[in-house]
Amino acid sequence: MPQPHKGPRLWPQPAHKGKDGSRRAPVSVIRDGNVKRSTGIRVTNGRKAPKQAEQALADYIAQKHQPSRERGSDAASVPIADVINIYLEDCAPRQARPQEVAQRATALLEFWGDKRLSDVSGRSCRAYADMRGPVGRRELEDLRAAINHHRREGFCREVVDVVLPERGPARQRWLTRSEVARAIRAAWRYREIQKGHATGRLSRRHIARFILVAVYTGSRAMTVCGAALQPTPKTGWIDLDAGVFYRRAYGVRETKKRRPPVRLPDRLLAHMRRWKRLGQAYVVEWNGKPVATGVEKAFARVCADAGLGDVTPHTLRHTAATWLMQRGTDAWEASDYLGMTMETLERVYAHHHPDYQRQAANNIVRKPRGQFVDRLSRNEQRQSEANITNVVGFSRQVI
Repeated sequence: MPQPHKGPRLWPQPAHKGKDGSRRAPVSVIRDGNVKRSTGIRVTNGRKAPKQAEQALADYIAQKHQPSRERGSDAASVPIADVINIYLEDCAPRQARPQEVAQRATALLEFWGDKRLSDVSGRSCRAYADMRGPVGRRELEDLRAAINHHRREGFCREVVDVVLPERGPARQRWLTRSEVARAIRAAWRYREIQKGHATGRLSRRHIARFILVAVYTGSRAMTVCGAALQPTPKTGWIDLDAGVFYRRAYGVRETKKRRPPVRLPDRLLAHMRRWKRLGQAYVVEWNGKPVATGVEKAFARVCADAGLGDVTPHTLRHTAATWLMQRGTDAWEASDYLGMTMETLERVYAHHHPDYQRQAANNIVRKPRGQFVDRLSRNEQRQSEANITNVVGFSRQVI
């Protein structure tokens, strides 16, 4: 019995010899039945396809199958693959990180690609979330957005709800000043190992700069890694004269991940001016080129060397918010500095503030004032006398 067709997918083709005898590097290949098409994207991790390869697969799927845009269809006749493809064509290009949208869409299609809108239920959504683990909720959010867009365009006349799993607990991990210093020291002093011996190449100093900027500005990793030290199109930049970090590039629309300008501390500004004098064009550079968002692996190795567990690049943002609260910063000013809503700041970090519930804690053990006690006693006495008079009068009427 022939095996069922798995649909378009990425396959990490290992290194091999070509027909001319030359050695070919491992690349990501799109496999679709008998079709095998190279993306030209080199494989660096066999377990995880590069984002560019995920984008190539999404483009291949969109070109292979033109989704139906017939209006007023019922849920049982609409393939979910059409819904996702329409979302990729209409909405993904306008988002801040379209490559990540394409990557999540590829994961969704592996499960939902042969299903229809009528198959979306609480049971199927829970099965997907169990299969995908922690990333399942975020991918289901994309599926919900795709279905809502499909319905708003009038292609489906029925309302289909995506059931999301509960959010995981918020991360509470933050770093002390000594822990941050250990991480910076580990990154700055690290020497690259080749053939079991340390060389003179200091290959992790860009991570030290990343940690310094991320923890002093509370900015997200993508914002820090993409920032330039002079006005640059389509990226955030730092005004070294005014000391302001423009986290959102000119002309780029604002998203839910707010990126307002932030004033730089004098100590950090002095470092950045020195980096600029040394010829650096971006805040975080590797071999003279900006690092987009690829600091996760090197950052994890630095934290391992520094003996820090359960730490990710986003932990530095938690650290900045915690430090601001611990030092009694005004909540409105802290939320604007971090680009964070007041609701999130109060819900996650308010308990670090030195004045958190201070008045309530003091008042709960404070004795009432003497005049208030006397006044309360007199009022209670008058009320008691009035109650007695009422009872006596009532008794006389009854008797």
